[in-house]
Amino acid sequence: MKKKIIFLLILTMLAFSSCNHSKQQSEPLSFEADSALTYCHQQVLRALETLCDSTGNRDFTMMPRNILADEQIWNCRKAKAEEWCSGFWSGILWMTYEYSKDESVREAAEGYTEAIVSIINSPVYDHDLGFITFNSFLKGYEATGNDCYKQLALQAADSLATLYNNKVGTILSWPRHVKDYGGHNTIMDNMMNLELLFWASQENDELRIKNDELFDIAVRHAETTMKNHFRPDGSCYHVAVYDTLDGHFIKGVTHQGYSDSSMWSRGQSWAIYGYTMVYRFTKDKRFLDFAQKVTDIYLKRLRETSDDRVPIWDMDDPRGTEAPKDASAACVVASALLELCQFVENEKGNTYREAAISMLRDLSTDRYQSRDNNVAFLMHSTGHHPAGSEIDASIIYADYYYLEALLRLLRLQ
Repeated sequence: MKKKIIFLLILTMLAFSSCNHSKQQSEPLSFEADSALTYCHQQVLRALETLCDSTGNRDFTMMPRNILADEQIWNCRKAKAEEWCSGFWSGILWMTYEYSKDESVREAAEGYTEAIVSIINSPVYDHDLGFITFNSFLKGYEATGNDCYKQLALQAADSLATLYNNKVGTILSWPRHVKDYGGHNTIMDNMMNLELLFWASQENDELRIKNDELFDIAVRHAETTMKNHFRPDGSCYHVAVYDTLDGHFIKGVTHQGYSDSSMWSRGQSWAIYGYTMVYRFTKDKRFLDFAQKVTDIYLKRLRETSDDRVPIWDMDDPRGTEAPKDASAACVVASALLELCQFVENEKGNTYREAAISMLRDLSTDRYQSRDNNVAFLMHSTGHHPAGSEIDASIIYADYYYLEALLRLLRLQ
């Protein structure tokens, strides 16, 4: 009898311990966005000081791009159509102003945004017009209501639409690389540019008659990409090549990944963000289901290949955890999941939300935050690994999506 009582007590204790563990596991992760956002504001102010010359003047046409290992200040590139990152710094400034209401940041944001106008008024160079415009003029429009910003963004949307090939069903990514790839090429990054078209399609303007056309182009691009750009498990190619004349899919290859068959981390992050955004505008369940599919394979491979919630640059790099990290991919995914979790109900939505918070919590440690090392927000991103470019660097788009994710989390909290 005594043994039976002891056995029952042990079972009770184990059950109590299990309940406590389950309760702890189900509790929301603890991470407050405010302190990280305050840090970002301070880093922006430090960066702005370094972007002035000895007389206190600033060349607004020179846009921060990267800070390489052992450097402290931004390397800048001229704002031009060839520089796809031309809009990110303006967007960072507008988002920082949104949070801080710091007038000095607003003044800088206006100057850097004005410097991009010439790109909008130039012939279309490639699909990156969407990145450049949405991250500068539309962030400025959200912050100020300046109608000039709106009109420039509408103009850019019309220009971007000229790259659409109706026989293929996608927007051409790199006109200059058609001969290199042997056909109409579309890169996964291009999913991000659809947001400009969707936004423009919803703007009521008596002078515009292209709204339906822009919406249809964006939807068709998403559909065609969904059909041809992915492997059965949901991982994506970087580049899909189509026949220029009849539009049939030729092959999937990589440009910045480890191999044609590998999962390049940032490419997969574009897919997660892109299809989440497409669902926001269309409310078409096909896109919501697909956003979850491309997310789930990313999270699965992340657990298998990384020692934290920041991926290595390509999840098939044979070096495994010794391979360079890509903080920029983690930032894009975190921002996307903080939107996706609001569209997905029950436990899966909670899983996405907690995954995003875990990513931001890891990114906000001294392992990834630049702090006194340099004037960026984050370290340890990878740009173009096969070309040996921007490996283990601070990169402007990592900072942009980190800040965007923090602001999204702040709104949720």
